[in-house]
Amino acid sequence: MARKSLIQREKRRKNLEQKYHLIRRSLKKKISKVTSLTLSDDKWESYRKLQSLPRNSAPTRLHRRCFLTGRPRANYRDFGLSGHILREMVHACLLPGATRSSW
Repeated sequence: MARKSLIQREKRRKNLEQKYHLIRRSLKKKISKVTSLTLSDDKWESYRKLQSLPRNSAPTRLHRRCFLTGRPRANYRDFGLSGHILREMVHACLLPGATRSSW
């Protein structure tokens, strides 16, 4: 089980990312629309605004965690579970359609 503080930190990051998602997307769209080779003042201003957003609001700072245990590694996107929890659930026949294997 992951530490509670790390799980809460990830939740705060996710909330920040959702809060600033539209602002970040509009600024990036505005930056990409400028087609001239020289950077205009509008583009510089958009870069400045983008950099002034909170660092934890960037989507690349989010980390996928296991739904049950909070484990940050070996997660399967389809299920949202870590590998060993997924294997235990398959062996207990809790996931329909998953193939059981023993190794």
